[in-house]
Amino acid sequence: MPADAAAGDATADDDDFCSFVHGRRTLAKQGSGGNNQFWGNDSWACAWSSRAATSRAPMPDDAPTTQGSRIHRWLKTAPTRCFVAYASFAAFATYFCMYAFRKPFAAAKYEGLMFLGTDVNLKTVLLISQIIGYALSKYAGIKVCTEIRQAHLAKFLVGLILFAEFSLFLFGLLPEQFKVVAIFMNGIPLGMVWGSVSRYLEGRRASEVMFAGLSCSYIVSSSSVKAFGKWLMDQGINQFWMPVTAGLFFLPLFIVAVYFLNQLPQPSAADVADRSRRSVMNSGQRWAFFRTFLPAMLMLLLVYFFLTAYRDFRDNYTPEIFKALNYDTSPELFLQADWPVAFGVMIALACLNLFRDHRYGLIAVFGVMLTGIVLMATATLLHEQGKITGLWWMILIGTGAYLAYVPYGAVLFERVMASTKVAGTAVFAIYLHDAIGYTGSITVQLYKDLGQGELDYYEFLRGFTWLLCGLGLVCFVASCVYFMGKHKPVAADKS
Repeated sequence: MPADAAAGDATADDDDFCSFVHGRRTLAKQGSGGNNQFWGNDSWACAWSSRAATSRAPMPDDAPTTQGSRIHRWLKTAPTRCFVAYASFAAFATYFCMYAFRKPFAAAKYEGLMFLGTDVNLKTVLLISQIIGYALSKYAGIKVCTEIRQAHLAKFLVGLILFAEFSLFLFGLLPEQFKVVAIFMNGIPLGMVWGSVSRYLEGRRASEVMFAGLSCSYIVSSSSVKAFGKWLMDQGINQFWMPVTAGLFFLPLFIVAVYFLNQLPQPSAADVADRSRRSVMNSGQRWAFFRTFLPAMLMLLLVYFFLTAYRDFRDNYTPEIFKALNYDTSPELFLQADWPVAFGVMIALACLNLFRDHRYGLIAVFGVMLTGIVLMATATLLHEQGKITGLWWMILIGTGAYLAYVPYGAVLFERVMASTKVAGTAVFAIYLHDAIGYTGSITVQLYKDLGQGELDYYEFLRGFTWLLCGLGLVCFVASCVYFMGKHKPVAADKS
């Protein structure tokens, strides 16, 4: 039952109760000459009933948990620019810090170490183990992140990170053959951080700008924390103890970032009118959403299966790819390859907020994704012709891949829900795609090692680029056309 309906029923019951008490008092006075000690005052009963009704009415899903905070009160009346800047920074900081518990271990090469005496490199097994845990987390997040109450999000986020840090401690402590178990455990909680953070940002008129800041975090954080991990190893820290050490540095920062994120008030009435109400979704609502958009969802899932694998392959094997391109793998090189990507993608996503009409806004989102596909193809063609360097090729395909990939993380489904006026949370569609995407990442990495082991990492990535470009072009155009037929215009839309 909705909270307001339950509260209304409770109020009606209170009125009946007060009327009953008042009637008993009148009868008692008549029967005792107007002097009755017990029924002499009915105010206590009505006051008690009012308090009881308040406690009985269920708390709304979106009830603020920090309404007494000065920061929370200020944010409720803050200018839009200040609110957006605050929310973007808090979300950016939270997710950036999360990467310090996920990616530093990939900075180590684990050279000469094979898994259980096989021909499979230990690093490959570690990467796949973490991705399996991360993928399972995404499947769990389809339910958990769409059903968890807003009041519990902050504690949930901190608990996830503490579990991840404990698993990194086990990664350093356990014998080599069991380290894959520890890194698998590490991936399980981390996969639900994105959905939890997204719940704070979705359903607002400026969501695109805030999600641009959040998305920027995972573009730059991977290379940044891996550079930090390499620096720790340069200081003499063992490659197996380096990940937990990096996590200890970032744990206090993560907790502070979550505190500030948790101060955000719920979307305003104007936000709800423009973007539709965002609420938890049960299994029936999730299945109804999927059926409603089935053709487009299947096409988007197919592209995302390969797109996530592509992004992860480029990210996880950056040192090996640069080595094949005859570059020295210095920490600065990682930053040079990713920071320009972050700024380009952030600007493109932020500009999507300029489209107030959700039909044109959704077209613009697909336009950004198609631009990414075209950029990847163009950069690869130019590099094959020797017209750009390997570094510029990595920068441009990274920019293109993230232009296609990042909108899946929120902006695409934020606009789909706003355009079609479907109630619920965009986190469901995000996590459904993430679950399929990381399954693709596991599949492609295994295919590379077991089926294309003779190819170096650069050649494999180059061929993968052409496959993804062809598939993405067809599916993105078809999905865009489909969603245009589902658009529901409202008076609030403005072009």
